Amino acid sequence: MTRAIMIQGAGSNVGKSLIVAGLARAFARRGLSVAPFKPQNMSNNAAVTADGGEIGRAQALQARAAHRDPVIDMNPVLLKPETETGAQVIVQGRRFATMRARDYGRAKASLLPRVMESFTRLAASADLVLVEGAGSPAELNLREGDIANMGFAEAAGIPVILAGDIDRGGVIAQLVGTSAVLPTADVDRIKGFLVNKFRGDVDLFDEGMRAVAARTGWAALGVLPWFADAWRLPAEDVMDIASRPGGPLKIAVPRLARIANFDDLDPLAAEPGVTVEIVEPGRPLPGDAALVLLPGSKSTIADLADFRAQGWDIDLFAHVRRGGHVLGLCGGYQMLGRDIADPEGVEGGPGRHRGLGLLDVSTVMRPAKRLALADARYLPTADALRGYEIHLGDTGGPDSARAWLSVDGRPEGAASASGRVRGCYLHGLFAADGFRAAYLAHLGGASALESFEDGVDRALDALADHVAAALDLEMLWDLAAPV
Repeated sequence: MTRAIMIQGAGSNVGKSLIVAGLARAFARRGLSVAPFKPQNMSNNAAVTADGGEIGRAQALQARAAHRDPVIDMNPVLLKPETETGAQVIVQGRRFATMRARDYGRAKASLLPRVMESFTRLAASADLVLVEGAGSPAELNLREGDIANMGFAEAAGIPVILAGDIDRGGVIAQLVGTSAVLPTADVDRIKGFLVNKFRGDVDLFDEGMRAVAARTGWAALGVLPWFADAWRLPAEDVMDIASRPGGPLKIAVPRLARIANFDDLDPLAAEPGVTVEIVEPGRPLPGDAALVLLPGSKSTIADLADFRAQGWDIDLFAHVRRGGHVLGLCGGYQMLGRDIADPEGVEGGPGRHRGLGLLDVSTVMRPAKRLALADARYLPTADALRGYEIHLGDTGGPDSARAWLSVDGRPEGAASASGRVRGCYLHGLFAADGFRAAYLAHLGGASALESFEDGVDRALDALADHVAAALDLEMLWDLAAPV
């Protein structure tokens, strides 16, 4: 019989995703078939699934922790922000609509049957389903029609564990305050709590745990110390992107307002000889970078306008004049071309927009999104790699004759005549050790990382050890309800 339990947070970014990943690996190592599930997620860092859709990157990592292939049912509703007030809505892996926040608030309850369909289908394949909430259940203004937190838990009939973040301070108020503001029925659904991100001697918080338990009646599952290796695992939240100081080879990455699929940076950040510098708005691109990497974007045309508004185009041209290298991935690739045509208004009003002009290619936006896992080859060295495509638009032109990748047997990408400016649509290519070593050599550096993928699995094992040592897993299993 399948059991399920939900991890909700007393606030955003309390570490729910990593907690679920650690629990998934820990329970999988006990011989259980474990499946992660997040009814509603908001992220522009998406993963392409084997069944041809897209889900949040965190659910793909959790699936990996559970030794399962990621599928669309693990994250049936994904919101991909395009503006401050609107997002693309992905339902069961496919684009459903683009909505303003107010309109989505009215429509979300209608998606609950699709969410429950995915949950039921997933539960049929597992011994334990670990459900992750979104944000906080104490956001009472979002409770009506909720499908992300208590609304889903109520519909599915599953218990909740509430996680608090002590690192930001006020964790007792986070947990007890959530209990104080929630409706009685929602409070009764919470069966236990845990505290995350503790630095120092956890025994010093024993009295705090007793205080929360006494004021809420919830079972205390434990205190999770700070997990120092969290940076080795792919981040989902754009707020978690940070510069990684390392070796002498500097790679500069402008933080685009709508940056997407930034897990491309993780293998580079893991290289001891590489410093990945995230360039925040208001700062110039550094003059000592070997490479400026333009990452993916959820809204290429808007981010291109922001790129110019920051003056980064001037910095980039100076970088190229000094002999520096440039790589554009997906949306960054589109920006590097001569122009971007959007005849159907996919990203706003119909029109044509001037690109940066560093590659002699042009892009035409199309409404249909390409979603595909891909086997590829780096043509200069014949190194094999595997990645994924997730984009709107087609790109081509004279510089496409210098394609530097072969993807599923077709040429992909473009390069300038000098070879110092390149672009492509393939994400995930730096996770391939051979390609990463060859590309860093092309920049004048060297790879010292033997296997990036093995490193991710070692970090997941360490996370499982970390979680199992700190939390009462037997209690959590006992609290999980049959579904």
